[in-house]
Amino acid sequence: MVGGLDNMIVETPKNIAGKIPIDDFGTDLSRYILFPKGASCYTRSMEETHAFDKMPLLRMAFSRLKEDELRSIADLTEIHTYPPDHVLCQEGEVGDIFYIIADGSIVITQKISDEEGERVLRVGGKGDMVGEMALIQNVPRSATVRTTSECAVLEMEKEDFETILGQSPRLAIEIIGVTLDRMRENDQMAIEHLQRTNKVLRQLDRNKLEFIQVAAHELRTPLTVMKGYVDVLHAFPSVKDNAALEEVLLGISKGADRMHGVVNLMLDVTRFDSETAIIRPAPVSIKQIITDVVRDFEAATTARQITINTHYAEDTPNIQADPDMIFKAVYHLIINAIKYTPDGGKVDVSTRPVMLGAERPGVEIAVKDSGIGLDAEHHELVFEKFYQVGSVAIHSSGATTFKGGGPGLGLAIVSGVTRIHGGKVWVESAGHDEEHFRGSSFYLQLPVDPPSS
Repeated sequence: MVGGLDNMIVETPKNIAGKIPIDDFGTDLSRYILFPKGASCYTRSMEETHAFDKMPLLRMAFSRLKEDELRSIADLTEIHTYPPDHVLCQEGEVGDIFYIIADGSIVITQKISDEEGERVLRVGGKGDMVGEMALIQNVPRSATVRTTSECAVLEMEKEDFETILGQSPRLAIEIIGVTLDRMRENDQMAIEHLQRTNKVLRQLDRNKLEFIQVAAHELRTPLTVMKGYVDVLHAFPSVKDNAALEEVLLGISKGADRMHGVVNLMLDVTRFDSETAIIRPAPVSIKQIITDVVRDFEAATTARQITINTHYAEDTPNIQADPDMIFKAVYHLIINAIKYTPDGGKVDVSTRPVMLGAERPGVEIAVKDSGIGLDAEHHELVFEKFYQVGSVAIHSSGATTFKGGGPGLGLAIVSGVTRIHGGKVWVESAGHDEEHFRGSSFYLQLPVDPPSS
């Protein structure tokens, strides 16, 4: 010991913060346990450690075990004391020690994400055991266990733990029972957390919906006034004779029309989300609607050299639906395909009869493009309002320009129209690829007859 004293320290429970030099203890070191400098645990005096009676603690932790089984566990455990904020188990790391808390308190946490940090699963104290599942399953720790006060713990090495489990089936059952109870508590805590989170999210969604509705109505009035004044100015002879001024007014008129279109999108979304949209059913020719939509995009597709091919199965049925809503759904599916198809690409639009369920005849509209494609993680999210794929920083307001983006409402309207008509919509794509352009395929299925209200 003579050569090693300079590298030793003594820490006591009553002096957690400060390290006491060896010289302060004189030469009688037999009453204390020595640890290398930097050791993460400290001890009580030998008399305190040896005097600790493990049996009452083990009876508390394992109430169904016999005395001889408890003594076997006691013989294989050692008592150690740790300061506050000491990590007994680190989430994600492989551990080889089973712990029973003899005195003090602990907190068990689990990492949710880098942004949200850790969530407290539970707090524990005397009689609690931790670290057993990682040893039983031979997997990394699933949570972090940290002391919140000075803690005395019984420790058992993995090899001894496995031996005692093999010798005592009752111990295995006891540990499994405790673990299952703990899992049920954690599940209940997680459910309650999700319920609270969902309640907050629903309220936020309602707030957002109300804001959209108010903002849309507030924007509509000044836009209508603006368009009225532009029309009045167009009527003045001095404006008609001034080509430059005429061009300015034309730009204002186009901008107002664009804004008016966004406002209408916002109002449509609020109607579908608030379930106030009403179907006014009438006979609808799907072929005619597709033809009308494709005609509306002739100038844009010609400018970008995009070919739109249409194919209608001969037995494609007409349906009973709201003509305006169906037009909007087809419009947004096709404009979405145009936006994400590079110049010189193609868009194929086809229809065919299908069965929705056992006895519900319907029609399917498929819109397939040769565009940039869509990764699987976005396949459901693209139908959510305001959802944008890619960075908003490179957003372009061009209605049909390549990757022009938009307010993120078009596919949400498609989803709303589909839902209110009792149909379904989805997308299939091999993934995002701006080198080989593997494209996306959107499918819209609508019943021949809408559901009764």
